[in-house]
Amino acid sequence: MVTQDFENKTKLLIDSLKGICASYGLGNDGNEFKIITQIFLYKFLNDKFAFEAKKLDPNLAKAESWEQGISALSADQLEMLQLQMGADTARLKPEHFIAHLFSQQNAPEFAKLFDDTLRDIAITNNDIFAVKTDGGAKITLFDRVSEYITDESKRDNFCRAIINKLVEFSFERIFTQKYDFYATLFEYLIKDYNKDSGGKYAEYYTPHAVAKIMAAILVPQEQQGKINNVSCYDPSAGSGTLLMNIAHAIGEQRCSIYSQDISQKSSSLLRLNLILNNLVHSIPHIIQGNTVLHSYHKEGKALKKFDYIVSNPPFKMDFSDFRNELDTKEHQERFFAGVPNIPKAKKDGMAIYLLFLQHIIHSLKPGGRAAVVVPTGFITAQTSIEKKIRQKLVDEKMLAGVVSMPSNIFATTGTNVSIIFIDRSNKDKVVLIDASNLGTKIKEGKNQKTLLSEEEEVKIITAFNAKQAVEDFSVVIGYDDIVEKNYSLSAGQYFDVKIEYTDISPEDFVTKMNDFKERLDSFFTESKNLEIEIKNKLDRLFYV
Repeated sequence: MVTQDFENKTKLLIDSLKGICASYGLGNDGNEFKIITQIFLYKFLNDKFAFEAKKLDPNLAKAESWEQGISALSADQLEMLQLQMGADTARLKPEHFIAHLFSQQNAPEFAKLFDDTLRDIAITNNDIFAVKTDGGAKITLFDRVSEYITDESKRDNFCRAIINKLVEFSFERIFTQKYDFYATLFEYLIKDYNKDSGGKYAEYYTPHAVAKIMAAILVPQEQQGKINNVSCYDPSAGSGTLLMNIAHAIGEQRCSIYSQDISQKSSSLLRLNLILNNLVHSIPHIIQGNTVLHSYHKEGKALKKFDYIVSNPPFKMDFSDFRNELDTKEHQERFFAGVPNIPKAKKDGMAIYLLFLQHIIHSLKPGGRAAVVVPTGFITAQTSIEKKIRQKLVDEKMLAGVVSMPSNIFATTGTNVSIIFIDRSNKDKVVLIDASNLGTKIKEGKNQKTLLSEEEEVKIITAFNAKQAVEDFSVVIGYDDIVEKNYSLSAGQYFDVKIEYTDISPEDFVTKMNDFKERLDSFFTESKNLEIEIKNKLDRLFYV
């Protein structure tokens, strides 16, 4: 009940901030997204600091105003308090607190004070909270948010309206909650920029069902809490849904997160997600840049190898500008199956996911495990690159299995998807699952979407992890079986063909055959009539 109350209050805060932006002309604007996420983060860090300070100093917990209690500390006492706090807590000064800004809101040039405060927090905490680019530049926590308001005369009032909303309640009592609470908040925070109808930030979204299935198969229940000091990587991370799920399955303090994504916005979202989910220690590994062309994470001169890799890469994207740079000896080992050619008709139809998939296979440690979302067409395609990748997975015995998902599991694309599970230690049986008939179809906006129930998710996870063969659903086969089927990874091609026999009398047989004949005769008659009707209409058209 307490959690639900705070969830409602938090959503109300988010809605209020969006309302303020709308009233100042920033509704559903890209700048609104930046303001909302940064202000929310400022509120979160302020209250997290209060929570940690009160834990360390009982006198602050008893004080009528913890902010005044900290202001009364000497510089040395404040520094000692900050040093005792965990690395996931921002180092704040008394002048950074929301209460301080609230008390100063009638000061002249309040917008400048507000922006200066955010920028100073960002600079003070740059070493821990800044995201790097592949060129080495740092993307700091906060911008000067008031400058998104074009009319300078309205900036002070805009910042006053924001600060008044931030003092209405505190996050402090929720810091004992588990990650699922924060996942709900995060999704609500970006929902208006993440529409399944293809909104501006739709690329940052991976359905929960897909993320949950991937994590539960990569880290089965019996291994959770027993894995230590491992690396988890996503070369196309988006907002980090897949990384968050696998980190929670392993344990946030038992793993380090690594990522790269070409979008600065997605890297900022991932940083926010890490802060919300007690994974601040991984922020230095979050890189904004082009993974395919300039893969950042290295050990010496070689690309870094990872224990776990998850990815929902873009399927098609125009990379013609740097395509020839990839098709060189330097990248030959990584892109072992080749680099897709540039289509004559449509450059943005280039199959960039094939590069990500090869990069993932190359970046996996011996014994490492990976899960990658691909178009379902990949699992049977006989074209050169697709087949070469499947051959490597099978011939080198590193395939754990494939789950073919229902259509429209991603409402943003009509492409059917499958999840490829790679396991460099799996030298035995492979599990192929056809889950295409599961799920309930619903209408969401203009799009159709398929939702899996919790029972259906469990059915997939259980069949895969237990290597269960279930009629018309899953098969468990050897690598030799896959070679015999020309490296097809489609479960349906391995299902037993069932022929039903029915005992009938000679008379019944004749009756059935006559019925078939009558239906065929009727079909051909209708087809002939339709042909004549079309011919007559065409004759009239040309003679008019």
